[in-house]
Amino acid sequence: MNELTVDLQNVFDGSGVPGESQFQAWAQAAWLGADTSEVTVRIVGIEESQSLNHQYRGKDKPTNVLSFPFEAPAGITVPLAGDLVICAPVVENEAKVQHKELSAHWAHMVIHGMLHLQGYDHINDEDADAMEALEIQLLAKFGFSNPYEAEETVKDS
Repeated sequence: MNELTVDLQNVFDGSGVPGESQFQAWAQAAWLGADTSEVTVRIVGIEESQSLNHQYRGKDKPTNVLSFPFEAPAGITVPLAGDLVICAPVVENEAKVQHKELSAHWAHMVIHGMLHLQGYDHINDEDADAMEALEIQLLAKFGFSNPYEAEETVKDS
């Protein structure tokens, strides 16, 4: 059974953050590993997101989601997928700007981050297409539409 435990850490001082059961459902749906595992999902504000994004990616601005896959030392087997750090104000702002339902955008960020933890990326077009197709399929399970169509509509207007 590929059960996933979500350790939710909400250190963001504000409203609009989904409940723990929603994070659990979204993360579980995107956990494609065959083994039982655990992920930490940390909800943060602008300052922490910007600091981590600068430290780990060299970008001095906040970002929607950061993924930190767990890398076990040789010979150590611990069932940890890694950590997701999601910036609540960035997610809320993106949802408004892109005219998306807030819960749909939260779900997308969790699913997107979970796929990164499992080695998916969007560095080249082929990998991006595969990752986006999987995201669309997983989001549809929750009744959410293609998040990339919404972005294209905004770009075109």
